[in-house]
Amino acid sequence: MQTLAHTSDQRTQAQSSHSLSTLPSQPTSLRIVALGDSLIYGFGDPEGGGWVERLRRQWMTPESPGHALYSLGVRGDRMRQVARRLESEFRHRGELRHRVPDMIILSVGLNDSARLGRLDGKNFTDFAEFEIDVADLLDQAQQLCPVVFVGMTPVNERKMPFSKCLYYNHADQYRYKQATRLACEARQIPYLDIFDCWLSRGEAWWMSRLTQDGLHPNSAGYQSILQEFLDWDAVKPWIES
Repeated sequence: MQTLAHTSDQRTQAQSSHSLSTLPSQPTSLRIVALGDSLIYGFGDPEGGGWVERLRRQWMTPESPGHALYSLGVRGDRMRQVARRLESEFRHRGELRHRVPDMIILSVGLNDSARLGRLDGKNFTDFAEFEIDVADLLDQAQQLCPVVFVGMTPVNERKMPFSKCLYYNHADQYRYKQATRLACEARQIPYLDIFDCWLSRGEAWWMSRLTQDGLHPNSAGYQSILQEFLDWDAVKPWIES
């Protein structure tokens, strides 16, 4: 999809050329890059390495469809930082140098929502700037190939501050994830709303899937994210072997 300076007609053409419908319904060998923050990196899951790594391992047997999945998560990244490294990661990753990826998985935004220094401090990324950053990242990504977005998990507010200076809360999380979801919706990018999904299952359920730091999922949490991704109608047709 084109940048914000281009016309709506150009945007529509770009959306149509890089929609999930362009992928084969029964893929034989997809190339996928997953970019984002610690949720892509898998921090907090010493057993499986996170939901992306768990998915990658499912595709490492001779009986698998042979998909290649590159996990490119960086702890602490915000929306703007992922946008800066997006195209370089897309074009320079092992065998992908000879074949561009079929799909990009994005998952970022939680770190943008944090308040700095105190409960009522400034957000790490000002909300108005965040909306611009979201648009920039999504527009860049859609110019390259089909995109899906996996949303953030809820935090344990009682465990804040994280690293003695970052205050995460559900109200800000909701505001920033909604901005991301609506930006995805405007571009016809599938968005998996993990935040609302987890909260709907009750506090006892989602709290049991966070690490002691109150911010990152634990092994059970990442397994839950993986299952939700595999059950997602947006990716089911091509991600199953």
